Amino acid sequence: MKERITGSEALMRSLVAEGVTTIFGYPGGAIMPVYDALFDYTRGERKSFEHILVRHEQAAAHAAEGYARVSGRVGVCLVTSGPGATNTLTGVADAMMDSTPIVVIAGQVGVTALGTDAFQEVDLVGVSQPISKWSYQIRRPEDVAWAVSRAFFIARSGRPGPVVLDFLKNAQTGTTEWEPKHVDFIRSYVPSPKVDEECVRQAAELINNAKKPLALVGQGVELGNAQAELLEFLEKGDIPAGRTMLGLSAMPSDHSLNVGMLGMHGNYAPNIKEQECDVLIAIGMRFSDRVTGRTDTYARQAKVIHLDIDKSEINKNVIADIPVVGDCKATLPAITRLLRKNCHKEWRDSFLPLQEKEMEKVVEPAIHPKEGPLLMGEVVNAVAEATKGEAVLVTDVGQNQLFSCRYFKFKKHRSIVSSGGLGTMGYGLPAAIGATFGTPNRTVCCFMGDGGMQMVLEELGTIMEQQSPVKMILLNNNYLGNVRQWQDMFWQRRKSFTRMLNPKYSLIAQAYGIGYRAVVERKDLKDAIREMLDTEGPFLLECAILEDDDVLPITPPGMSVDEMMLEV
Repeated sequence: MKERITGSEALMRSLVAEGVTTIFGYPGGAIMPVYDALFDYTRGERKSFEHILVRHEQAAAHAAEGYARVSGRVGVCLVTSGPGATNTLTGVADAMMDSTPIVVIAGQVGVTALGTDAFQEVDLVGVSQPISKWSYQIRRPEDVAWAVSRAFFIARSGRPGPVVLDFLKNAQTGTTEWEPKHVDFIRSYVPSPKVDEECVRQAAELINNAKKPLALVGQGVELGNAQAELLEFLEKGDIPAGRTMLGLSAMPSDHSLNVGMLGMHGNYAPNIKEQECDVLIAIGMRFSDRVTGRTDTYARQAKVIHLDIDKSEINKNVIADIPVVGDCKATLPAITRLLRKNCHKEWRDSFLPLQEKEMEKVVEPAIHPKEGPLLMGEVVNAVAEATKGEAVLVTDVGQNQLFSCRYFKFKKHRSIVSSGGLGTMGYGLPAAIGATFGTPNRTVCCFMGDGGMQMVLEELGTIMEQQSPVKMILLNNNYLGNVRQWQDMFWQRRKSFTRMLNPKYSLIAQAYGIGYRAVVERKDLKDAIREMLDTEGPFLLECAILEDDDVLPITPPGMSVDEMMLEV
């Protein structure tokens, strides 16, 4: 006779079967039976999980994202019904936009109370379906094992993404005969499409005959663990490569074929050369508007090869001459086998004058200013030099994000955690907490502006309790900096409600028992960074930044990538 257990116990056993070790969560009434079962799985002989009590449910979702991004595993968060569940939805939408595998498990009222507007009832499946890969309501305890296995399979397979499980209270407390489930096939769901060999052949032929090939490397390379395959492909074809923001650590920053970051605030050379190349090879990227600028003028001269696991991305924003649908772990080597060993020295050398121009007009003044207040670029550069490309970069959203992505350096894979598609302010701090659990042996540096920091100050409580060793670098310019820059550039300097009144962060750090140092003078910067990195546990480094420091270069909205401005 099979053992009878509660649905809550079935959830615990199912999570153990999926290899879950870390859960980010916040308890409440509708999820209390699960938390009661969880109690026995966080201590004693049955200890299987580490539960991280966040201070807000949105932070649970972002922490799960940060964990997933650096570890390559599925992040898990556990919350109650109603506002607990809806608070996670920004994180769900963020994970959907950035292809981050997380599973959100939320409590729900019992089946007899559904549709009665019961206390803390909300139609979670209805509101989460458009922003998740799969959303499902568990109504019976006998469905728990199947639903959890299916959720993890969907979240991690193919193009990863978020899954939401709405767990009714009667399903948590009711009993069922325990039977483990393993889902690895779903009819009509094809996570890794079969590679079309003819498209591979056509792509290789086009690349072999190209005079000015340019690769665009996206996060899909990281998600597919195809970093080695990427380098083999680029090196055999001698193809220069630009990287999207979320693809920055897919190849080492100092690789000879790396020509910089793409996009609105990326590097000058790859943006200009996108309009000159004859073959454009997009690898695991979605042609975001922040990369392409005006699509009607984007790379019109080039033949486009688009490698992506998600067929829906093909021809969505930019028409592909040759689509190569499939996992880039498989499609890249398939093309590489057909490539001739090539040399494009003249084409690669043509990037150098553009790089030198940007270095002279933008980079050197940003990272090595001779006078005046501190600049964001120099702070990021100083931290990058001190960590020698070994650290994980986590960013919030805004100028701090753009400066960080431009000037940080990467040697290791899965080293950038940032909100790309949704641009979620307040993302950085909880995502950094999650990253410290996803890769506990690496230094995690989180760059934030004063706006994003004030959105999630409560998570300093999580850091205090867990002693999560986040190195927080607060770039404080007393403004919502990115909006202020746009107001200055495009709205006649009408700074409408972008100036920020800041608290005394020194007292806040002291209240939470977190190491703190403020830097105002340039001469103190390196010593303060060294103190931060040498301090065990969390540390807050507050840097007083020039108030009107601008991110450059910039491709103004509505303009073509080759209209990028190096100065304003």
